[in-house]
Amino acid sequence: MTNVPTSPPTPCARRLRHALTACAANDRLEQALNALSPAEMRFVLSDWPTFAHDHQLPPQSNWRVWLLMGGRGAGKTRAGAEWVKAMACGEAWQSHARRRNSGFSGRIALVGETFSDVREVMVEGVSGLLSIHAKADRPTWIPTRRRLEWPNGAVAQAFSSEDPEALRGPQFDIAWCDELAKWRHAEETFDMLQFGLRLGDAPRQLVTTTPRPVPLLKRLLGLPETAVTHAPTRANAPFLAPGFLEAVVARYAGTRLGRQELDGELIEDRPDALWSRERLEQLRVDRAPDHLVRIVIAIDPPASSGRKSDACGIIAAGLGEDGTAYVLADRSMQRAKPSDWAVSATALWHGLEADCLVAEVNQGGEMVAEVIRGVDAAVPVKQVRATRGKFSRAEPVAMLYDQDRIRHVGAMPELEDEMVDFGPSGLSSGRSPDRLDALVWAISELLLGPRAEPKVRRL
Repeated sequence: MTNVPTSPPTPCARRLRHALTACAANDRLEQALNALSPAEMRFVLSDWPTFAHDHQLPPQSNWRVWLLMGGRGAGKTRAGAEWVKAMACGEAWQSHARRRNSGFSGRIALVGETFSDVREVMVEGVSGLLSIHAKADRPTWIPTRRRLEWPNGAVAQAFSSEDPEALRGPQFDIAWCDELAKWRHAEETFDMLQFGLRLGDAPRQLVTTTPRPVPLLKRLLGLPETAVTHAPTRANAPFLAPGFLEAVVARYAGTRLGRQELDGELIEDRPDALWSRERLEQLRVDRAPDHLVRIVIAIDPPASSGRKSDACGIIAAGLGEDGTAYVLADRSMQRAKPSDWAVSATALWHGLEADCLVAEVNQGGEMVAEVIRGVDAAVPVKQVRATRGKFSRAEPVAMLYDQDRIRHVGAMPELEDEMVDFGPSGLSSGRSPDRLDALVWAISELLLGPRAEPKVRRL
């Protein structure tokens, strides 16, 4: 897999694009468009490489698969349609990807989850093939034959992942595969397509999809002939409905669904991990109860400070009157000096009116308590020492999650990334699970150790 640069627009076109983008950001796009001359407006409407985002332009490399992964509304469909149009019509900006022996790609495969998706999105959609062509060059859609025919003789055929066998027989120069992560018979359909990509000197395929951890997508990411471009939904913000991004970000930012559907991240679980993302999503709540009987702040201090140091895990958790623990906040800090993480932890302690601050002292010994006292001597510090390995300490806490006794208040993506990547051998990166360690100390103090006298308070 390679991530490579794309074709840049000309300086003049780039200036015009930047000017229009700035106007869009300041809600003056309509005014700017009205000021354009007829020639400039025709240019705006027709010159895709000038105004496309970088992730929407084909990579400049000898790729066989261009994998465009993006969030909802990031412009994946428009990018796919424009690439097919350029290849079918032999447009000059796409010359580096054209067949060397002719000016266009004459046989094209359009593959979607269903035939309805191909028609409604890839062909007739707002950003589909019919809508982006000028009238003189627009292909004719023949639904009974499931094919597009261009005036120059190029033909695109529609296929569904529900019927892989339909790809036996036809042959193609290029293919556009849309939302591959949703395909019904993904492996079979993709395999049949590969046998048909046998025309021209350089058969290629574009895959546009919101990522999901399906085996085929992970396999494509590992191929050396795959080139990847990527973009979150916010990259296309000027062309989305007003308020849409603000609304969905407020609801889904940081959650697994948000990171997948908005940020275009490939989120997957580790098979031997103690936690799964699906389970954590089930245990997420918007807010904690108004009354909590106990609140603790747990610190897992790094062994050193500096650029290469581990993070300092700082986790806040509270105990509900029903015996459920609520993970309230992750304030962990990377590359922080002791005075910095001590200030952050004590501020969180005061902000939540916590009962005590739990600190692991295996690494820093008495230093941890001394640093906290140096910031605020009134903060009570309970020192804990690890006598078992990290995995052994984490297992009882993971069992409490399985027993439905813990909730996460809001999204904590960095903490949850560590949780779903933590197995018997630690994190797959080899780094220390500092956020997870702090979580384990906080939950152990609330649910597995002797409890302090309850003190009911309102958050």
